[in-house]
Amino acid sequence: MSDPEKTASLAAAPVSPAAAIPAPARATVAMAFVQGMLGGMQHAGHDTRPLLERAHIPTHVLGDPAARIPVDRYAALYNLINHELDDEGFGLFSVPMRTGSFEFLCRSTITAPTLSVAIERGIRFLRLVLPDLSVRLNTHRDQACLCIAETGAPLAIGRVFAFEWLLRLLHGLFSWLVGRGIVLDAVAFPYPRPEHADDYALIYTARSTFGAETLAATFAANLLDLPIRRDEAALQTFLDGAPGKLTTLYRRDREMVLRVRKTLRDALPASMSLAEVARTLHLSARTLHRRLEDEGSSFQAIKDGLRRDVAINSLAKSRQAVAEIAADLGFADPAAFYRAFVRWTGVAPAHYRKRLQAAGSDEPRPTRAAAR
Repeated sequence: MSDPEKTASLAAAPVSPAAAIPAPARATVAMAFVQGMLGGMQHAGHDTRPLLERAHIPTHVLGDPAARIPVDRYAALYNLINHELDDEGFGLFSVPMRTGSFEFLCRSTITAPTLSVAIERGIRFLRLVLPDLSVRLNTHRDQACLCIAETGAPLAIGRVFAFEWLLRLLHGLFSWLVGRGIVLDAVAFPYPRPEHADDYALIYTARSTFGAETLAATFAANLLDLPIRRDEAALQTFLDGAPGKLTTLYRRDREMVLRVRKTLRDALPASMSLAEVARTLHLSARTLHRRLEDEGSSFQAIKDGLRRDVAINSLAKSRQAVAEIAADLGFADPAAFYRAFVRWTGVAPAHYRKRLQAAGSDEPRPTRAAAR
C-alpha cells in the first residue's frame, strides 16, 4: 500500500524499474487476505492444504487472524489457486474467470492511447468476464472516481476480499500501463472496517473510509490524460508471475518509502534521524518529509515497520537474546525495545518467541500493525 496528493505531479511520481528498487525485508501480508483468497475453495469443499504447502504457508496460521506471511508466498498462493481452479476469480463469483483473463485484460488496454481509454476498455472487458461486479469511471471537475459495485445481491462468498482484490488488480495494472504510481486520494469501501484495515494505508491510501454504498476510489482527473507507455515486449515481462505478482507492485510504487527503509536497514544498528537519512539521499529534510507524506507514510512509520520486521525475523530464526536483538536494532536499552515490541505486536518478545516455538513455525505470527 498512499495519501492524498496536493498536485497531479506529486500524485504521479515516476516509478523506477523493479530491478532498481529492493524489496522490503520480509514484507508481510495480513492473514485476512489469505483467508479471503481461500474462501471460494473452502466453500466448494476443496482441500487447501496441498496448495498452502506448495506456497510454504503453514496451515495452522489460518486460524490466527493476527498472523502474517511474507508477501512473496502470498503471491505464490494467488497463482496456485488460479491454476488449480482455472479461475482467476478464486471461485468467488457466479461465473469463473478462466485462466488467461488477466492477460487479455492487459492486451485490451495496452494499445490504448491514454489512461482514460485504457480504463474504459478494461471496464468493457470486465463486463464480459465478471458479471457479478460492475466497474465505471466518473469524472467531476478535477476528480476522477473508479467505482465498483455489485450488480445484484451482495456476494455470498468472500465479499470483502472480492472488492479488495479487484481494486488492487485494476490499480496495479493501470499504474503499470502509464509507468507511474497512480495515487488514490481516498477510497470508500462498501463494508464495515475490517480488522486488517491498517494494511490499507500501504495498499491503497491512508484515507480509507467504510460503510459506503459502493466502492469509490478517487484520484486526480488529469492523470486520465497520461499516455500508455508499455508495449508488447514489456507485457511479456509483466505477465511473468502475473497476476499474483500484482500483490507486490504497490510497494514498488512507493519508491521513496523503499529508499528510506533500505537506508535505515543498511545503517543498523545505528539509528538514523530523518535529517541524516535526507542527507544520505541528497534531499532536504522538508522534501523527504513531504515525499513520504505524498506516498502515504512517515519516517517514524517506516522506522517502526523495519524494526518490527527485523525483530520478528530474529525471534523466529535465531536464538539471539532479546537484549542482543534490541542492540542490533539500535535501541538504547532492552526496556525500550520491549515497550516498542509490545506496541507493535501486543505481546512481549519472549512470549512471541515461545508461541512460535510451540507452533513449530518459522513464520511471523501475531502482529497488529500493517507493514509500513
